[in-house]
Amino acid sequence: MASWHPQPPRSVSSTEALVSQAALGRGLAALRIFVGIIFFANGLAKLTGERNIAIGWYRGFLIVRDEARNVLQFEVNERNGTGTLVPYLKDVVNDFILPNWGSFQWVVTFTEVGVGLLLILGFVTRGGALIGLLFQLFLALVYLSSNRWMFEQPHEYIPLFILAIVPSGRYWGIDGLLLRDRPSLRHWPF
Repeated sequence: MASWHPQPPRSVSSTEALVSQAALGRGLAALRIFVGIIFFANGLAKLTGERNIAIGWYRGFLIVRDEARNVLQFEVNERNGTGTLVPYLKDVVNDFILPNWGSFQWVVTFTEVGVGLLLILGFVTRGGALIGLLFQLFLALVYLSSNRWMFEQPHEYIPLFILAIVPSGRYWGIDGLLLRDRPSLRHWPF
């Protein structure tokens, strides 16, 4: 029986990468576009009031404006009989956001539509991702003490954290087109 001997790892020269920059760029661009579609679809549902999605055999729903208010009210004040346990969050939501929902519903709607478009188009990508990250971190605070699946919120904000740091709009995005003609823009938020 022949014996198998593993080969020692091949050293990689400084000019040879294990993964090409183009492959990493395209992968991050795909993530950026996917997150952008999620934001855009949620904002579009709030804009149009159309919550039900049916594509072939697939059935799903998105949360519209009045439902977003009800979710916020329930999670902050009623979940588990007490609502949120996060200090000061109940005060901010009950004294500021819910009484002004007439305005905040549109802030939420246009934030989702705007962040979605920026990410899909790859325009001012890191800035758009930062706005989306702040939006998702607020929701993470709302859900923080609600006794949910531990990873329910991190999968919403970790990709946005990465997209706020890494210039993913340079592949398949307007940021990349702008940088060809204006290299001086090679800094955040592009």
